[in-house]
Amino acid sequence: MSLPPNFLDELRARLNLSDVVLKRMRMQRAGREWKSPCPFHKEKTPSFYVNDQKGFFHCFGCGAHGDAIGFVMRHDNLGFMEAVELLAADAGLQVPKASPQERQKFERQKSLYDLVEQATQWFEDQLHTAAGRQALTYLRNRGLADETIVRFRLGYAPQDGGALKALLAKAGYSDADMVEVGLFKRPDDGRSPYAFFRNRVMFPVTDRRGRVVAFGARIMEGEGPKYINSADNPLFHKGKLLYNMSRARQAAADGKPVIVTEGYMDVISCVVAGFDGAVAPLGTALTESQILELWKLQPEGRRIPILCFDGDNAGRRAAFRAVERILPLLLPDHSATVAFLPEKEDPDSLIRKGGAAAFQQVLDRARPLMDVLWEMEAQGRDLTVPDQRAGLEAALAQRCGGIADGRVRRAYEQEVKDRLYRLGRQRKPARPGGFAGAGQRRFGQPEGPPVSRLWDPRLRGGVAAPGEMRERHALAILINHPALLEAEQETLADVTFASPQNERLRQALLAIPATDSTLDYGEIRRHLLAHGFAESVEAMLDGISHPAARPDATPETAHRLLREILSILALDQVRTERLNAELEGVRGTDDGVYRRSEALRKELVQRLGYAAETDLEE
Repeated sequence: MSLPPNFLDELRARLNLSDVVLKRMRMQRAGREWKSPCPFHKEKTPSFYVNDQKGFFHCFGCGAHGDAIGFVMRHDNLGFMEAVELLAADAGLQVPKASPQERQKFERQKSLYDLVEQATQWFEDQLHTAAGRQALTYLRNRGLADETIVRFRLGYAPQDGGALKALLAKAGYSDADMVEVGLFKRPDDGRSPYAFFRNRVMFPVTDRRGRVVAFGARIMEGEGPKYINSADNPLFHKGKLLYNMSRARQAAADGKPVIVTEGYMDVISCVVAGFDGAVAPLGTALTESQILELWKLQPEGRRIPILCFDGDNAGRRAAFRAVERILPLLLPDHSATVAFLPEKEDPDSLIRKGGAAAFQQVLDRARPLMDVLWEMEAQGRDLTVPDQRAGLEAALAQRCGGIADGRVRRAYEQEVKDRLYRLGRQRKPARPGGFAGAGQRRFGQPEGPPVSRLWDPRLRGGVAAPGEMRERHALAILINHPALLEAEQETLADVTFASPQNERLRQALLAIPATDSTLDYGEIRRHLLAHGFAESVEAMLDGISHPAARPDATPETAHRLLREILSILALDQVRTERLNAELEGVRGTDDGVYRRSEALRKELVQRLGYAAETDLEE
């Protein structure tokens, strides 16, 4: 039985050869390749190599060589069709029956590939004519060197498409061919087709194998949308491909991150700056098919692309939509992180202003999917109110319930429970008879002496609770005195704030590289404002009443107050551990939980030096 050649191409594209081989034998990583003793002849040293990028295996001992189909045929002792059917089942494909019509369709596609390639070359040539001078100047003004223009095969479509049509007709292509690949459109009144791309900079779009299959185009002047893209056609489905995907595959194999940006220029600027794994959707929001393609771009192990979004409200909405799209598809070690750019910046503008280092800082602060999911459902809810916390729990449970993979779903559900517990553990009322929540005194006993000599427990700052007010003062000190962020980073990382808003600010501060010597008040404020904390930061700073937390306080005084506040918050957490230990002891467990809480207390004594001034047993 014969098969359509395009089916075999699709089968090979869907499979990683190393995945096929690793199901049948052990191999070791060797740079970009895998190696092992050859399964087809006896040997003591590895001479059998698998290369995913080239799609073949080779043994330097016996000369065995081939692709995934050839390997399965030899290893499993199967015939050609048996091997194809086995691999097709793994890839989720149905083996078609080759018909004359299907073979004709393949030959037709091959001809269309040639047509689009000729058009690409023609657009490249037009960029360097008098008609394309404006387009070439535009690209150079965007910071693109001639080498980059050639590398990405950028071109220009003149206002009059007659010359392109004549060129393609001379090569033997009909009007129907040109219309089918989207280069020309046929008017409704039946007149001769006209060029779809006119007076536009052309960005060729390639498939997985690097063949040009479509175009994106930016208008130079006049009416019309700023960007247009080829319509779906026999060679191209915009919801399944990503711009720069063929290059990103190799970059991912070399260990570089896969980065999803918004547009063509973003991708090009990223690649020029060394981020070769940059890709972009083609005029649509990220689709399920594109998410699966992103995961396939990355080699075995953790497949976690970075999604870049603007830091404004529109960017956050786009991030939330992406999270909604990704959640049901999650698999073990298959996820994504979300990086928010500074407001009014995109990767292209940020790289041109601050270089690769500025963009790398954005990537370094990428947030896990769970963090964005939490923010998505927590926004607009007052989490100090029980029923709104319950609403958050219900919304997150519904989101997690949509995750198809049971292992990932259970992991997310457990993470939600843990976060909700941490959120509520300092809000528990005192228990008559002896047990108190974190930071509360025992029933019927007076409040113990404060740890700090600077912190006044009567400071309230309006309606803020004492614990929340301490958190706000700690955050204000770090914002007003950024040098202290590095000094107390370890302790700050171990303390969880009860207020969700304060907790988000704490995490945002920890995401800033603390060793950056250029970090100052202005930089830290811009970082927080760019990450959506404009109103919360201003409100928090306006409510700060302690002199040691203000910008004009001496660093020594600010540092002392910060350490004292963090010691109180950390002690509250240890008290919670002791409370949990007592509760577990009541239920009949051994004293191991007491030893654990005692170890935590001793760790605080060593780290902060303040815990010795007060007793855990209030």
